[in-house]
Amino acid sequence: MISILVAGIGNIFNGDDAFGVEVVRLLAQRSLPAGVKVIDFGIRGIDLTYALLDGYGAAVLVDTSQRGEVPGTISVVELDTDEAGVASPDDLMLSPHELDPAKVLRLVAALGGTCKPVLLVACEPLTFGGDEGVMGLSGPVAAALDSAAETVEELVAVLTDAESREAPTLTAQEIHHSMREGMKP
Repeated sequence: MISILVAGIGNIFNGDDAFGVEVVRLLAQRSLPAGVKVIDFGIRGIDLTYALLDGYGAAVLVDTSQRGEVPGTISVVELDTDEAGVASPDDLMLSPHELDPAKVLRLVAALGGTCKPVLLVACEPLTFGGDEGVMGLSGPVAAALDSAAETVEELVAVLTDAESREAPTLTAQEIHHSMREGMKP
């Protein structure tokens, strides 16, 4: 059975950046298959690094991402761990006050970790609250929480189904197609 890490990422003091944290809070109240671990990493990049070194068969990161979409738009993106880049000395020093997923993936690769696929369920943010910060999600991002949680559940279903049939590692496009076709990868 595949083990899957679902990781919520974000800072609750920066408005829509709390999106990933709020989605995993919802998922923690739902029934997920055995082998799926849901964790709120917040801004703890080193903790996410260690978790990705624990031998998960797949990871789903949940975070905001500015992709030029309408605020509240949910996207699924495959993060290419092979092309995350070579870790520089700066990549080995993670800040305790922020979590940069690309930097975490470079550090995991530098430490010999492999976790594929790594998918990002991203939400287009409206605001991070400026220099003062702000607690609470904007309306469009708050309205996207249930949809994002359902997207994660669908991804988990496709990943566990593919593993149970010993299918090769799926790409984000194949996973998205499987979700649209009723989860028949």
